[in-house]
Amino acid sequence: MEAVLLCSKVVPRGTPLEGNRKFSFRHLNKHLKCHSLRADSRNTPLLRSFEAIKSPYSLRCAPFSVRKGSWVPPRCSISSSTVSDSDNPFLSQFRSLSFSALVNRVRQLKLKPVDFVKLALVLSILTVAAKKTVNLVFDPFFWMYFSWTWLFWPWFIAVGLAGYGIYCFRKHWLGEANAFEQLGIVTSVFTWLTLVPPAYFNGYLEGWPFLFFLAYHYFFFFNVSVRKRLYGDYYARTHDPKWDVNTPLWSRILFGVGVMVGHWLAAFEGPELHRLPGGWANVGIWVLIVITMLMQYDSTLYLARYSEKVVVPTAVVQFGPYRWIRHPIYASTMLLFATYCTALRAPLSLLFLVAVCLVYYNKKATQEEELMVENFGQSYTDYADKVRHKFIPFVY
Repeated sequence: MEAVLLCSKVVPRGTPLEGNRKFSFRHLNKHLKCHSLRADSRNTPLLRSFEAIKSPYSLRCAPFSVRKGSWVPPRCSISSSTVSDSDNPFLSQFRSLSFSALVNRVRQLKLKPVDFVKLALVLSILTVAAKKTVNLVFDPFFWMYFSWTWLFWPWFIAVGLAGYGIYCFRKHWLGEANAFEQLGIVTSVFTWLTLVPPAYFNGYLEGWPFLFFLAYHYFFFFNVSVRKRLYGDYYARTHDPKWDVNTPLWSRILFGVGVMVGHWLAAFEGPELHRLPGGWANVGIWVLIVITMLMQYDSTLYLARYSEKVVVPTAVVQFGPYRWIRHPIYASTMLLFATYCTALRAPLSLLFLVAVCLVYYNKKATQEEELMVENFGQSYTDYADKVRHKFIPFVY
């Protein structure tokens, strides 16, 4: 706007600059410079304000003669001159930089020659490490061989998980394990059940072992997920200890050993993993997996609805899977093991695992039924007469 008023040949009406010295051009282009006015006219407040302002786009006016009492606008041209390097605040920081100044700053740090050697050594190691990392990241052969580690079984991971699982189990035995450490126990056990045996006999992993490793986690976490849904955490609440039905320690140890041996026998008995059939031949296995998951979920859900603190039953449950068998949770566990053996094509191992589960769960179910008869009396007796099979519908 100032450039228009000063450099245009048209003078706005009602704005005589000679009589009104207080005319203001604030909030407009403050980078206007005019060098063609007379020296005596530059003392005016208006022109002094113009002289004090710099701009990358300055207006340079050609000299002209000014008659007294008249206003002749100057001829102006716009130039795109930039700020000089001396006015650049970024470059001004390096103006005083020199070798002597650098030496003075190093002397102020009071570093010893040994410190210089250590610093040089650290910088050398970091430089070499960075160079090796960059070369490794952009090396296609590294990614090719790295992808093979997902096929060939890394024994050091299995041994590490086993050691960590034993450590977490010791803390769990002392009652000091948190939720993550309990998860470490379960993961290490499932690793040595579903992944390590087929990897040992095949030399690599693919297909069903990975699937059942995840399915085992999903299956055995239904109980704790109910606690999470009801209470917001995974910890059991205090209750009457008589409902914590446990068999003797030696029988639990034998059961665990029997389950582990059964899984290793299945990996040994079955064919190599790459010989297992695919496609429609596995539809029945997928159906068994779905049935197993639904049975476990429904059994846990109905039992929790009619139980206090998820452990103490308040009524005899006769809904869902309890309409066909009296202990569907144990039956779903046996069905999961049987499905694993079926997927690996190991029928003898399937029979062995089912026999181990029947011996252990039958003893535990007998103790639970005695406790149910003690608390519910005739109600549970009538239910047992109505639903005669414990684990396998129409069989046992």
